[in-house]
Amino acid sequence: MTVTLSPATLQDIAQLRQLYFDVYGHGYPVALGSDPAEMRRLIADPHTHWLTARRSETGQPVGSVVVQTDHGSRVGKLVGLAVHPEHRQGGLAGRLTSAVCADAFATGTLDSIYATVRVVTQGPQQVFARNGFRPLGLMPNAVEVAGCESLALFARYADGVLDRREAVERTPAALAPLLEAAARSTGIGYGALRPADAPDAGARPVRLMPSTTELEVVTAPGFVGRRFLELFPDPAERFFPLHSPNTVLTPADGSFEVYADLDPVAASCSLVAVHPRPAAVTHALEPLMAAVTRAGADYVETLLPLSDTAGLSAFLASGFIPSAIYPAMRRIGDRFHDHVVLSRTSRQIDFRTTAVSGLLQPYLSAYLTAWTATYLPLHEVAP
Repeated sequence: MTVTLSPATLQDIAQLRQLYFDVYGHGYPVALGSDPAEMRRLIADPHTHWLTARRSETGQPVGSVVVQTDHGSRVGKLVGLAVHPEHRQGGLAGRLTSAVCADAFATGTLDSIYATVRVVTQGPQQVFARNGFRPLGLMPNAVEVAGCESLALFARYADGVLDRREAVERTPAALAPLLEAAARSTGIGYGALRPADAPDAGARPVRLMPSTTELEVVTAPGFVGRRFLELFPDPAERFFPLHSPNTVLTPADGSFEVYADLDPVAASCSLVAVHPRPAAVTHALEPLMAAVTRAGADYVETLLPLSDTAGLSAFLASGFIPSAIYPAMRRIGDRFHDHVVLSRTSRQIDFRTTAVSGLLQPYLSAYLTAWTATYLPLHEVAP
């Protein structure tokens, strides 16, 4: 039997839905494998690269992969890699990954492509590592698939991108385990960084909002999207590639608005932006976490520049764990800036079903170190 690779067409939607069902059952949390309207939109989108693997004799899809791109940020995301269980021994997942990345980078509009990879087995991790992706971190409890699962972050770069990273001099000391893990796994060093935990002399004290304060949650994707663009007309103020907010959280006095990409099916939430400024929410992260949890998300993440010491410190102080580092994620002019993924989960973390490869082992150790320092402080004991 031979298999050929070709772009997905609108006529493939029914068979592709069946393919994703055969691979994941009813638990696949991504719309591109289950929602016909979203599948039609992506297939017709000129900025989306969707490849299928088909049996040559029948044309039936036995594999699928998609790279969605955020044209403005020059970042792509590889999603939906699926190979039918009867065709997993011939390297088809690697062929699909290599081909779709080659197509996406050939446009010249992308600087990097990332993927969030399931870690229930080591196979997917090895597929991405063999195709030039670098492991960048581990996000425990990040998604609901067949139960609560952790994800690993991988990224692949266009030529020369990593050579043009903007240096960062200071960052919170709590990031040290993550940055050391990145150096061990990828060779990207952060040895020149100095800890920056001392508060600025002129900084105003933060007024903490009581954890009992309730935030209003508005889930109306059309309204939220329009208001988001009105408040953040400059793309530079809303950098969170491939995430569009569908929910806004705000206190009764309207002193701030948090825009979030909330997905109750996957039980996850990404904090995309805060109006009027990110610092406005730093005193209210506990009630925000409570509101998001009530809305159906057990996992919350945010994305901050490595250079944003104040923002990083605020989230770290509210129980967020540094989970992944994305070197050279954002292009500004001719230079590239590193970003950090911080996450927090309201579920108990269970790594017993996690198959972490050697490439990800440093990140697992870094996460455990950071989690322990945050939630299990070691008190001094008098002799």
